[in-house]
Amino acid sequence: MLIPLHPWNVSPTEAVKIQRDMREKVRLEPLFDSVQYVAGADISFDRGSDVFHAGIVILRLPSLQVCGHSLVTTKSTFPYVPGLLSFREMPSLLEAWDQLPTKPDVVVLDGHGIAHPRRLGIASHFGLWVNKPTIGCAKKMLVGMHETLATEAKSHALIHDNQEIIGVALRSRENVNPIYISPGHLTNLESALSVVSACLTRYRLPEVTRQAHQLVNQLRRGEVQPGVRLYQEM
Repeated sequence: MLIPLHPWNVSPTEAVKIQRDMREKVRLEPLFDSVQYVAGADISFDRGSDVFHAGIVILRLPSLQVCGHSLVTTKSTFPYVPGLLSFREMPSLLEAWDQLPTKPDVVVLDGHGIAHPRRLGIASHFGLWVNKPTIGCAKKMLVGMHETLATEAKSHALIHDNQEIIGVALRSRENVNPIYISPGHLTNLESALSVVSACLTRYRLPEVTRQAHQLVNQLRRGEVQPGVRLYQEM
């Protein structure tokens, strides 16, 4: 069982204070150990609904073979507030994490790590709760600026905010919009870029979050059921 770091039944003002307090605990450091299992985490819900479908999918590197998943359906009580995504989505993701019998080496979340106005996006927040290396991989930039990317695949540029490097914009495929990568917790920018790059295939999104995105949408549509499924021993 996870040890709670703070309550979830808080106001947006209290949530901002929690973010400011917790960002001091984030550790950015290289991944010295080899990564064998990487997980993707995502949420799906119908517009206007408070029912959230959360999933964590585990892949093996370097083959990107899916090893298993954990799915839950819960209700969210926190309102939509820009910059406070983790307070809305994380309780569901933590429930999915808690029921995994074997934990992955690294988790890539659909969202930001330190590339956040208060340097505590959902990937950093989640990493502090589970005490595992985490990476944010988002489809849109929340804060900061970067130089124009070349059109070729693998082109990338650092994201700066107030003279601080907070992430990297990466064009995962030629002539597609970039993805935005930032370290969450217990990783640094170089490690985050390396892990995400190892998960790239012919799609814009890395396979690890693409698989998670597909699965939670299937859960929302009733095509799969909540619970844990392991396809092979980890």
